[in-house]
Amino acid sequence: MQTIKIRTSQNIEIDYEVASLGDRILGRIVDMGVLLGIFYVFYIILIITFLGSGGLYKALSSMGKGIQVTLIVIAIVYFIAYLFYDLVCEVFFNGQSIGKYAIKMKVVSLNGSRPTLGQFVIRWVFRLLDFGITFSVCAIIAVAVSKKKQRIGDLIAGTTVIKTIPVATLNELYFSAPEDDYEPIFNQVNNLSDNDISLIIEVINNFKETGNNVVVFDMAQKVKQHLSIENPKGMNDFILLQTVVKDYTYLTSRGAV
Repeated sequence: MQTIKIRTSQNIEIDYEVASLGDRILGRIVDMGVLLGIFYVFYIILIITFLGSGGLYKALSSMGKGIQVTLIVIAIVYFIAYLFYDLVCEVFFNGQSIGKYAIKMKVVSLNGSRPTLGQFVIRWVFRLLDFGITFSVCAIIAVAVSKKKQRIGDLIAGTTVIKTIPVATLNELYFSAPEDDYEPIFNQVNNLSDNDISLIIEVINNFKETGNNVVVFDMAQKVKQHLSIENPKGMNDFILLQTVVKDYTYLTSRGAV
């Protein structure tokens, strides 16, 4: 399984799985379904508009200049929506189209950061080669053989597509009892309650499910302030929260809290 490391703004480094060819195909199918839905919306609008003129066939057969202009405008609007759909979605929705969101994927730079506008534009321009000229054959081959599952646009832009669910690379500390010879790091956890620990566990679970590092940072700040502690060298906020839970579990099991 190919992964890529992403360092959050709170200096938390998390591994994410690179989206597979199958994931990307499924995401594309969803997006094509969305675009097809947009087409049918325009089609229904046309039917409703023309039925008032005695039926669609009759209206089309005897359409005047105004109706012709309406058809042209609607066709242009749909073409623009189809052409810029991926670019607009990825720029304004954090690297995700509707299809990518549904399959839990997003576009990132190879260093794990959010791509720049220029990178998004390069990916979009090379869609012509990846999906247009070669009828998706080029994209499929490139993703299948490249180490980081990149199509040509990704290779040129320095991006890839990842699964938005973090890979569990850290031990599930709060699911197992600490070893007998375990040495607690934060003895101040005796100032916490069971409810406090439950909230911390909820934050840990939320981060693992959504990648929302803001809740980790906020909770860590509150815990550090409440216990008057700081991050030991080399320990980020996510590990600190897990360590607090592990220390509490250890001391509670021995009646020290």
